Amino acid sequence: MFRDTSAQDIPLASAQIPRRRRRAAWIAAALVALGLIALGAPRIARLFSAQASVSAARLSFAMVERGDFTRDIAAEGKVIAAVSPTLYAASAGTVTLKVHAGDQVQRDQVVASIDSPDLSSKLAQEKAALGSFEVDYQRAQLDARRQQMTVQENFDRAQVDQQTAAREVQRSDKAYQEGAYSELSLLRAKDALEKANFDLEHMRKELQLEPEQLRFDVQSKLLARDHEQLLVADLQRQVDGLSLRSPVTGQIGQLLIAERASVARDAPLLTVIDLSALELEMKVPESLARDLAVGMPAQISGAEHEWDGTVSAVSPEVVTGEVAARVRFAGGTPEGLRQNQRLLVRVVLDQRKDVLMVARGSWLDTEGGHFAYVVNDGLAQRRAIRAGASSLSTVEILEGLQPGERIVASGTDIFNSAPSVMISR
Repeated sequence: MFRDTSAQDIPLASAQIPRRRRRAAWIAAALVALGLIALGAPRIARLFSAQASVSAARLSFAMVERGDFTRDIAAEGKVIAAVSPTLYAASAGTVTLKVHAGDQVQRDQVVASIDSPDLSSKLAQEKAALGSFEVDYQRAQLDARRQQMTVQENFDRAQVDQQTAAREVQRSDKAYQEGAYSELSLLRAKDALEKANFDLEHMRKELQLEPEQLRFDVQSKLLARDHEQLLVADLQRQVDGLSLRSPVTGQIGQLLIAERASVARDAPLLTVIDLSALELEMKVPESLARDLAVGMPAQISGAEHEWDGTVSAVSPEVVTGEVAARVRFAGGTPEGLRQNQRLLVRVVLDQRKDVLMVARGSWLDTEGGHFAYVVNDGLAQRRAIRAGASSLSTVEILEGLQPGERIVASGTDIFNSAPSVMISR
């Protein structure tokens, strides 16, 4: 048998707590519990009054604060040529291209030519007709001079006949006074003088009117010649237009037809891009475009560079809920940009200081800027507010919120417009 340690154990008497001390401890614990209940009662009551409970992990929050408010529009812009003319066929025919896509061209350089036999033949015919009209005009001038000379000759002849008849009357009258001439002969001489006077007066009037009549005849031939000359000039212009010249110094963009293709009149042939005048084309939502105006400053960034710009045009048309606008580089076009390159454009609409604002989020679209859920001690309460202007990142608050308050910035669709929602951890 082994010996144990029972002989070494000494029994101890149990501690006896006085009943009065135990009662005091229970009273103290009850008082502490009542204090905690009194302090947490309002919060517990508010939590139990919530109509829904949403996890905070599903939400985002924003703080209401005062600061400088900048209202702006940001959009992606596409680099386009401010001048990008398209060349069209001046006449139907066969096109011969002188350049290729991407070639550098100078102003007035021939880039394509059109072979139009019909137009060339018509020009040759009209030139021949113009020569005929020119001959008619010169012949009319010659005839006018000849006719003028004939009329002048007839007038001079009538004048000589009148003078001869006048002298005959004088001789007849003198001979009649001396009895050597009969009265009948005197009367015949006077009749001849009267007839000569009549012819002279008639030729004088004809001499006065003839230049006017001849001028009309020559003028008619001149007008016919000028008409034909204008027609030839127009045809010559069309023939010259068969050699298409670049209207600007730039680069060939697209070839819209194939080599030696037969085209109709006014068919598009190719485009020329003026790389010295580039702009940005951007599209902004219709709701923001109403505040966009020509002349507003813009900031352009991309390719590790930043440039200043100005809004140069705003389209009056809305397409699929967007409005197209153009931004022009300030101080000249930067080098190294390419057609259709994408850059970021930011247009500053308004800047104000000491404005009550909050971060923009989905809540603005959900509540329409009329309500916001203010978070306080784990409870989000729906409050009526009035939102003002909005930018890409912030929203101006006119009524309903105070600096330092926190609101639910994410979408509040899951709240179902409940007056209060408990935010759980």
